[in-house]
Amino acid sequence: MLLEPLTAVSSVDGRYRATAAALAGYFSEYALLKKRVIVECAYLRLLSSARGIDMMRALTERELELLRALADISIEDAHIIKAIEREGYQGIPATNHDVKAVEYFIKLKLKGTSLEDVLEWVHFALTSEDVNSVAHGLALRDAIEEVMLPALEGVQKEIIALARAHAATPMLARTHGQPATPTTFGKEMNVFAKRLERQVDTLKHSAILVKWGGPSANYNAQMVALPQAEWLGLARAFVKSLSAQGMARKGHFVRLELNEVSTQIEPHDTYAEMFDNLRRINTILLDLSQDMWRYISDGWVTQKPKEGEVGSSAMPHKVNPIDFENAEGNFGVANALFEHLSRKLPVSRLQRDLSDSTVERTFGTAFAHSLIGYQSLVRGFGKVGVNETALREALAAHPEVLAEAIQTVLRVENVEMPYEKLKALTRGRAVSMADLAAFIDGLDIRPELKAKLLALTPETYTGLASQLAQE
Repeated sequence: MLLEPLTAVSSVDGRYRATAAALAGYFSEYALLKKRVIVECAYLRLLSSARGIDMMRALTERELELLRALADISIEDAHIIKAIEREGYQGIPATNHDVKAVEYFIKLKLKGTSLEDVLEWVHFALTSEDVNSVAHGLALRDAIEEVMLPALEGVQKEIIALARAHAATPMLARTHGQPATPTTFGKEMNVFAKRLERQVDTLKHSAILVKWGGPSANYNAQMVALPQAEWLGLARAFVKSLSAQGMARKGHFVRLELNEVSTQIEPHDTYAEMFDNLRRINTILLDLSQDMWRYISDGWVTQKPKEGEVGSSAMPHKVNPIDFENAEGNFGVANALFEHLSRKLPVSRLQRDLSDSTVERTFGTAFAHSLIGYQSLVRGFGKVGVNETALREALAAHPEVLAEAIQTVLRVENVEMPYEKLKALTRGRAVSMADLAAFIDGLDIRPELKAKLLALTPETYTGLASQLAQE
């Protein structure tokens, strides 16, 4: 069956392809092959200028430019690499090894050029995981900076806009699902904004460790072949140079660093840190999605109907909170994957096993479900409005929330057992403002204090909420 969005097995390549396509340049098979070629070509350039590697001649500026151009492989080039891996190509037998296929592709492309005499320096003293570690590190960094952070900034802007616009809009709080001390809608939105800000800031300034140094990461073959070279220093310089390539980009934050003590694979602890960070971000936004769903259900938040859109195949009146529900579902799937990635990848038998390789190919799926969730939230926020009338009606219906204020003021006045008096008046029964007024009138307290308590309303009893909404 022809592969296209309607025949794709995965929803991220099917129903949600338009959104997930933004990540294809980082996590597709083509993207991985391209990153590997970038790493191999950059390493060859480094060898040509490294001290202590005199057997490798210096490359001309034209040759260096040729390597830079080669690193920008096309889809057709990627097909050649896959052909080398699977069935062989132009006399090259099938490798059944994806990184070796990349090496042979580069050598094939350099044949007949002035670089033909340096072909055996391609993939010199490397193991495939050296190339993969750096390639995956570059892909993760670029996807975070160029796709995920901008998407999260879009979500943050929507939440902050609601927080500021409704900083002083009074709202009944619910704790344990029951009416509780009033707040403002804006302050409750700002809770999510501040939580998200902290986690996004952590993500922005994260580090990804990568490994180098051959099959056991000890530079064994390098030290036998060319012991005079400073291999650890070269590895540091190599990773630093690749990390610096992103420095000129606007919003560069995430850095690559060399893990100098490793096994054949980098232990992936920084992967786990990054994925746990993304999982916390998604959990915060899942929490927000559920709260928005409840506010819509209660009529406190309204949705603007979209022309032509159907809410139910049977009930014409329905305007469902589908964007918040979609976000919640996608965050759940993404977090399940991130949790598995964080739990599985740092564990490898002895110096390595191959089980991490197939798992790393799911990075894009976890990122895609997260991205779909972020865009669903932005779409949902674009449809909603706050029903201030309904919020005030809910507050007016629960005057008992003033019991906290009254008993607290009475404590200051040294009134005997004020909490117990208000508990007897309000707990488990409907209370009106008239009931509270009668209770206050019966208190033996100063007239001015009595007037202060009588002036209290649930709508004005919001403390510093409007200020906190602006923080």
